[in-house]
Amino acid sequence: MVSRVIPVDLFDLVIFGGTGDLARRKILPGLYRRFLDGQIPEDSRIIAAARSEMDDAGYRDMIREAIVEFVSKDKQDKTCIEKFLSRLAYVQVDATGTDGWDELAEKMRDGVVRAFYFSVGPSLFGAIAERLHAYHIADEDSRIVVEKPFGHDLATARALNQTLAEHFDETQIYRIDHYLGKETVQNLMAVRFANMLFEPLWNARNIDHIQITVAETVGVGGRGGYYDKSGAMRDMVQNHLMQLLCLIAMEPPYAFEPDAVRDEKLKVIRALDPVEPDDIVRGQYGAGEGGTSYLDDVENRDSRTESYIAMKLHVANWRWKGTPFYLRTGKRLRARTSEIAIVFKDPPHSIFGDQETHKSNVLVIRLQPNEGMNLKVTIKEPGPGGMRLVEVPLDMSFKEALGPDAEDIPDAYERLIMDVIRGNQTLFMRGDEIEASWAWTDPIIEGWEARGDRPVSYDPGSSGPEDALMLMHKDGRRWREVKV
Repeated sequence: MVSRVIPVDLFDLVIFGGTGDLARRKILPGLYRRFLDGQIPEDSRIIAAARSEMDDAGYRDMIREAIVEFVSKDKQDKTCIEKFLSRLAYVQVDATGTDGWDELAEKMRDGVVRAFYFSVGPSLFGAIAERLHAYHIADEDSRIVVEKPFGHDLATARALNQTLAEHFDETQIYRIDHYLGKETVQNLMAVRFANMLFEPLWNARNIDHIQITVAETVGVGGRGGYYDKSGAMRDMVQNHLMQLLCLIAMEPPYAFEPDAVRDEKLKVIRALDPVEPDDIVRGQYGAGEGGTSYLDDVENRDSRTESYIAMKLHVANWRWKGTPFYLRTGKRLRARTSEIAIVFKDPPHSIFGDQETHKSNVLVIRLQPNEGMNLKVTIKEPGPGGMRLVEVPLDMSFKEALGPDAEDIPDAYERLIMDVIRGNQTLFMRGDEIEASWAWTDPIIEGWEARGDRPVSYDPGSSGPEDALMLMHKDGRRWREVKV
């Protein structure tokens, strides 16, 4: 299979926070890979803007080192790297002052796409947006990309939306969630809406329950100060897991177009029932053997912030009435994995008796590692001796199905940045979607704060708190095992 490389229009991309960790690890290496594949016109330019004192040569040296560190060796073509670096420029800019803005304005060209990536904290969004217009750097066709966290609650999210709306139209604002750029997430929509095999079964009549798991092996690390003010609910559930839930539960949009898709996602969020306290489990990882605990990592011995959360949700509409959605995410767990498991109901009557080997059909969508899909079905075990049933996987992993092309699947950031240049907002969140998500999230957080709930401790390297297992066991179900 030969992948089609579709070039984009000539562009000037300005990255505010161009010396930061995200720019070095993801944005610039991703842009280099797109350049290597011939997707970026050679005359396009990437301009980094930050507070550090640096010239073009110094910045190019920094990004050369980032490419060596974060791009696989087989993609490090020295000639292409130097061509890519020659398209980079650097401007020292004071985001809240006047220094550097005139110089940045002078670098912008007419007749090309202008895009501005806000790889900075939300507190700077307003100041940058205001100056982009005050110095006539942005025009009515410009696009801005903003990173999470988009607000800390509904009030702050609304304030951010209002701030950006003072300077940019909603069609110009690209709120990025890198989970939506993952190949498997987009294939979820293809599997649902391009195949008659699944969509007729995608409802409460046929699906017993759905599990969404995002597990990490690392702790909060150097993000302790930020993380202790957010926790797993704000950091993961309100955005990443919510987006996955929407794509699973949404109705078919009339077309694969930005507002058509986002309208259906918004309906899912608005249909979510409030979550009962008994359907929520919050945890903090302990110290383990020779390690540090969550309380050590955030340097707050009285912290009530969760590093793990599991919860049961219901979508109150005709399609999903009675089908629970189980979500869990946490740090310092047994394995790093992100997956969605669609667990189908058992047949209404088994002609084979009650065999222990018989299990429900499960469609597993793996986001990481080893992106792909796996459908578990029950078949007869080969050989004589009667009808013995066994469970086997129908593997749809990209590596095996697509061969060498699977090795070249673009990183989520690569795809999403190219969508910004194309002006395609389908995989980006809309303002009302963000606000609806916070409107559902806020009462849950306020509830456990009002009750004074404390997270329970769990062992590092485990699957999480024992209470999370009971969340499923009381319903006669089990979490899928998080495998190493």
